[in-house]
Amino acid sequence: MTVRPRASKDVAVPSEEDNPDPQPKAVAERLAKLIDNSPRVRDVALEVGVIDPQWLDQPSQHAPSVAPPLEVMRRLMERTVEKYPSALASVGLNALQLLAWDVFWDRGHKRGGRDTVSAATVVFTDLEGFTKYTSTHGDDAALALLAEHHRMASPIVRQWGGRIVKHIGDGLMLVFPSASSAVRAALQLLDCAPPPLRLRAGLHTGDVAVTSDDLIGNVVNVAARVTALAKGGQVLASGDTLAAAGELSGVRVLRARRRALKGVAERTTVARVQRE
Repeated sequence: MTVRPRASKDVAVPSEEDNPDPQPKAVAERLAKLIDNSPRVRDVALEVGVIDPQWLDQPSQHAPSVAPPLEVMRRLMERTVEKYPSALASVGLNALQLLAWDVFWDRGHKRGGRDTVSAATVVFTDLEGFTKYTSTHGDDAALALLAEHHRMASPIVRQWGGRIVKHIGDGLMLVFPSASSAVRAALQLLDCAPPPLRLRAGLHTGDVAVTSDDLIGNVVNVAARVTALAKGGQVLASGDTLAAAGELSGVRVLRARRRALKGVAERTTVARVQRE
């Protein structure tokens, strides 16, 4: 016969601290406390989207992060390039590629319909010669140059009713509700390139999903590809942008051409615009 030992009356009840398998809510609260106790870790985690501010305040009632992995990766790359502009060139990338790369992953279907879809003109700009400048003068000089560039560009974008959606390195992604305003703003932005660099810009118009901090849709891809065709000191606009802009006084549209753009099924009409 098997004799089972009786439980001792002196056995202590495990405390929450001794419990090897605490409840998920308790784990969340402890993790939030751990992160909050390290301001440096907390600030970086919040900035790149690894954790959500609401979760940090009420960890037992919210999900740790609402940002999809691709969004976290994008924020991390933006943060890295903001601190070290030379990081892009070191891996063979440029600002345009990084600004538009996540379009190909179709992030829109994961946002649960929270985007506002509307007709808009997307503009990309970057600075020809920035990679060489950074290599020659270093990150500190490059950051100072970019700060001056952004200081000059921001008022122009606002003046024409646009918004700087995001910037990475020397690249800017802009959005304008009016195609004509976008064209005029892009031409004026040519004057914002700090010597010896030259700015180039590309524009495309169409339906785009607009969020608080990004643009989503094929329009973004086309605008980036159009920009890649431009040389320093040039503004290129797609046929859709020119059609939406209509007659523009003081603006000359040069000969339009049908161009094959990478990742775009049909050829796209592209023309250079310049001030008369």
